[in-house]
Order: sequence, then structure tokens, then C-alpha cells
Amino acid sequence: MTDLTKYRNIGIFAHVDAGKTTTTERILKLTGKIHKLGEVHDGAATTDFMEQEQERGITIQSAATTCFWDDHRFNIIDTPGHVDFTVEVYRSLKVLDGGIGVFCGSGGVEPQSETNWRYANDSKVSRIIYVNKLDRIGADFYKVIDQVKNVLGAVPLVMVLPIGLESDLVGMVDLLTRKAWIWDDSGDPLNYKVEDVPADMVDKVEEYREKLIETAVEQDEAAMEAYLEGDEPDVDTIKKCIRKGTINLDFFPTYCGSSFKNKGVQLVLNAVVDYLPSPTEVNPQPEVDAEGNETGEHAEVDPSRPLRALAFKIMDDKYGALTFTRIYSGSLTKGMSVLNTATGKTERIGRIVEMHADNREEVESAQAGDIVALLGMKTVQTGHTLCDPNNPATLEPMVFPDPVISIAVKPKDKGQAEKLGTAIGKMVAEDPSFRVETDEDSGETILKGMGELHLDIKVDILKRTYGVEAEIGKPQVAYRETITSVTEDSYTHKKQSGGSGQFAKIDYTIEPLEEGEGFEFESKVVGGNVPREFWPAVEKGFRKSMEKGPLAGYPAVGVKVTLSDGAFHAVDSSAVAYEIAAKAAYRQTMPKGRPEILEPVMKLDVFCGEENMGDVIGDLNRRRGMIKSQEPSSTGIRIKADAPLSEMFGYIGSLRTMTSGRGQFSMEFSHYAACPRNVAEDVIKESEARAAAKNK
Repeated sequence: MTDLTKYRNIGIFAHVDAGKTTTTERILKLTGKIHKLGEVHDGAATTDFMEQEQERGITIQSAATTCFWDDHRFNIIDTPGHVDFTVEVYRSLKVLDGGIGVFCGSGGVEPQSETNWRYANDSKVSRIIYVNKLDRIGADFYKVIDQVKNVLGAVPLVMVLPIGLESDLVGMVDLLTRKAWIWDDSGDPLNYKVEDVPADMVDKVEEYREKLIETAVEQDEAAMEAYLEGDEPDVDTIKKCIRKGTINLDFFPTYCGSSFKNKGVQLVLNAVVDYLPSPTEVNPQPEVDAEGNETGEHAEVDPSRPLRALAFKIMDDKYGALTFTRIYSGSLTKGMSVLNTATGKTERIGRIVEMHADNREEVESAQAGDIVALLGMKTVQTGHTLCDPNNPATLEPMVFPDPVISIAVKPKDKGQAEKLGTAIGKMVAEDPSFRVETDEDSGETILKGMGELHLDIKVDILKRTYGVEAEIGKPQVAYRETITSVTEDSYTHKKQSGGSGQFAKIDYTIEPLEEGEGFEFESKVVGGNVPREFWPAVEKGFRKSMEKGPLAGYPAVGVKVTLSDGAFHAVDSSAVAYEIAAKAAYRQTMPKGRPEILEPVMKLDVFCGEENMGDVIGDLNRRRGMIKSQEPSSTGIRIKADAPLSEMFGYIGSLRTMTSGRGQFSMEFSHYAACPRNVAEDVIKESEARAAAKNK
């Protein structure tokens, strides 16, 4: 059996353009996995193997790879940085034990870094911090450390100090060993010397080393007492303390370097071995029941226990669907049968492969702690649990955000329709934040996603990967409707047509929910005026009706219905009659509740030069943006704002024009808010025009 203490399941995550993929390339080179470095800006990075990734120089989907360092096995996932693809980061963090958070030496803690950091906190993933790009103009290691403290509220444990900055960066001082690692200018990561600390840095090194040891020994009472009495612990004891604090998320060991210039990556790899947890050192995954409540049982990381594995990503390629799976307990062998608890079906494991980006290596078996891809899974989707059929259990599932933007696609001819259906089916299986609906009236296929770039990439994949020629409609916003006042009402449904008829009378109150989300139903009927067996039919009628609001036909949210009284007929009353009554009651009463349209509001993080700030803020105000804060930095201004999604289409083009191409922004869904009256009127008119066009 493999020694699980030598395993490290890690992810690399950061803001777009902080150097995650370049860092992954350097790790693969140093561990002997690849022999020639590929550069992101040349479109040749190993883990960016999609055409769209190579052209745009960004990571779109997470890629998995395995390599070895210092007798330890690393399963690495390189994740995207762009906000539209955070679902990839979220689902990768869910199955990882540790991570490397990469920050840009000049950009610092950027918007997406915050989101990813929050996801990692939610998933309780231990991390080390790597401040990259210290060779760039404007790089400042100490400024980034302050931002980690102030913006992320995290405790960075500084492990190394840079020797020189910007073009003068030559290496780092390892604070624990008081040794300087100096690289030459050849660009070869292996051409380095370990020397004494430069004379002009001795005081600074001692200052930071003292802080490091003081923070570390807090993890061990005996070491702390000895240290307070003037007895410094040995390096092994300090490392044990750092490891304990890192796994407990008390602090984050912090390194620096320049991946592009091949300086500093070895120290990060050593830190992964020394401080990040093995699969046996993290809290075991909780098991849940059919309703999603924890049962108190856990999937212990042990190859001899019953199988528990989580499918966290589906990827379609030329050989069929690959199901990326993290095994939490037990083991998998080729040809064995496993139970999918989500579908209740048993499936046979066809082949097990270890992935290296888009290359694969077939293996006969895998065990607890491994991340592998399975071939031949037919009904497995993201978040499904695979387990021992004789000992079933479900692991905590994944929760994905709802899409906020949609576009219509229409195949150019009948021949393309089938291709479109097949392609979309595969794409939905791969990406849980990408949804598809068919508009029953127009027959159009509606694609829903997390942002303009997200849908843009999906359309590109449809055309290039699947060869589908389709007409694309303009983006649509996912509006919602709600009510703002309480209405008491009554409705009677009567139908007589020879033989038994239909009768149902309901008295009810419709009111807005305080949280402004979802739908609630309550019955206060006493005395059997509406028999208890018909209450679910009333609830079903109202709940189904919520799919279309009273103003423009968008889904209604934030509504509570209370059934207070009613009447029934011994012969003519039935569940169907009460459901019909509830649907009609909804149509009758919702317009009386002062309905309003809600629009999705996005959280915006805009970065621009100081000289462009006035233009950018003026433009955001025109887009109905609410400025929340302005934070100056050494390289420009960061503006945080809330703005409605409907006003943000094409914003990247405007921002680039205003800032001569230097501006950056990221945007994620924040909340729903009421539309101003003039906007709501336009939304209703547009909805009526669409309905009229369909009826022609």
C-alpha cells in the first residue's frame, strides 16, 4: 500500500494574470514531469490545452496533473482566475487538502484573489502564500504582505525575504536556516547557490525571523515556555509548529519569487512537503442523508474501509467522458462495480487513468487520497458520490450558484439541431454553472451562464469543438418579480358538467417575505373546512404559478401564502380542484400586491490609473452604479461598486477605451434589488413585445 503521509493534494489559485499557470509549468519542470517549459503568453502552457485558453492566455477549466518531489507525490490542480469560471475553483477546492495562493508582486491582493480566498476559507483548505512576479516594475513584497493582512484578514507567516526587487531580484533569504538562495541570470532554475545572508540584510532577517519563531511556537506550549526563557527551539521543532498552525488555518507560510524568471519555486515545493497536510491530516468528509443533513458518520481516509469517492468534474474528450474523482476512503479497481447514490444505479468502472493535463496514464487501481479520472461512467454528474454497493453512503454534495445572464441560440438548419443538442448535453455535464432551457413558445434554446465571457467561451466551444453553426441572440438578464404589500383574498372554483363536478374554495393571504427570496406556504385552517389532504394541492398550485410573475412573466420570489379558511364539497372536491383554485387565486391576487421587478445587481471591482479615475467613476454613475469605496495603491486606484447587470454589457470595451487599455475589472453576482420605475416599464414592454412576436 502507498504511504498516504507522502501524498499532497494541492490546488493553485489566484486572480487572473497573477501567474498560476506559469508557476504550475515551473513545478512540472522542476519535478521532471516536463522537459521543455511552455509559456502562457506563447499559448504553449501544458495545463492550458484548450484552443480558447491558448488564444486568450487565460485558464478556463481546471487541469489536473501528478508529479513527485522529494519522495512525495503531488496531485496538482491548476485553476482559472477569471471570475466567470470560479465554479472551477470552488469544485477543485472542495476535493483538495491544501493550496498555493498566488499573488502578483505589483498587483497585490486583487478582486478574484479575495473570492478564491473566501472559497478556500469556506472549504477549510490549508494554504501557503506565494508572492509572484517580484521581477516586475512596481513589485513590493512588503506591501502585498500588508494587503494580505488588511484585505483578506489573514495572518501571513513570512518565511523568506527577497534579495533585490524588480530587475535586481536575484534570490531569497530562507529565514529558518538563515541562508540565501541566489540564482544566476541563465534562467535555469537549477543554477543557484546557497550562501550566507547579504551583510546589508542581516538586521532585517533577524527581525523577521524573530516574528516567525514567536508566531510558530504559540502552537506548542513546551516550545513556547522554552523560548520565553531564552532557549530557541531547533529547526525541526519550529517546522512542526508551523505545520500544525498551517493545518489549523492559524497562519499561512508566505514565500516569494518570480516563476517566469525561475527564481524561488524550489522553496515553495519544499514548503508544500513541510507544511501542507497529507490526506490523513485533514478533517474527514462528512456523510449526509437523502435530505443533505449530516449523519455523524465520516469517510475516514483509509484504503481498507468501504469505498467513498466524489466525482468533482466531468470532461468530455475524444475518447469519451472522463469523470474526475477524489477517493476519500477505500479503493477502486478496474472492473469493479460502484453505486452512484444520487441515481441509485450501479456502474462498472471501465478504466482508471492518472491525468497529466490532457495526457493520461492508465492504472489498475487507486486508493484513498488519490485523484484519478474514470472512463465509462454513464450517469455520473458533478457532485455525485460513488460508494461500495454493500455499504452505501453519500458525501456532502456541491452547491453551485444560479446563472445571471442568458442568450438564445438557434441552429442554422435541421442538420445542426441534433449536433447542437448533443454538444449542449456534454457541456452541461462538464460545467454545473452552465444551464440550458428550451423556450416552449419559440422553440429557442436558452443558454444561461455566470457572465458575458462565460457564455462567449461556450458559444466558441460550440462552433469550434463541436462544429455547430448557430445564430446567437443578444444577452438577456435574469430578472425576478416580487410583491411589496399584504393582500387577503378568497377564490372559489366551481365547475359543473353532468356527473360529479369540481368544487374548491380557499381564503388566503399573500404577503412578501422579509428575506426577499424563495416561497413559503402555511396553513392555518382549523375545523376541517379545507381537509388536510388537500393542503399539498393548494401549495402545489401556488408554487407552480410562481414560475411566472404578474408583470412581465419572470419567476416570482419572496412570497408567502397562508391558507386561512375555505370550503369543500363531499363529492365534488378533489386535489385537482384545489390546485386549479390556487393557480387562479395566484393570477387574481398577485397584481393586487403592488408587484415590482427585481434586477440582478453585481459586485464590481475596477482597477484603473489615478488619471482615469474621474472618467471611470462618471461612467459607473451613468450605469446606475453605487460607488462603495476607493482604495489608492502604488499602481493606481481600486474602485468597489454595485451596479445592475443590465447596464454592464460591453463594459470591458468602455473601460479599455477610457484607460488606454490599462483598466481591469471583475464582476460577480451580489443580490437582487428593485428596478427603478422607468427601467421596470422598459422590461415589461420588452417582455410584451417578445410575447407578441411569438404569437405571430
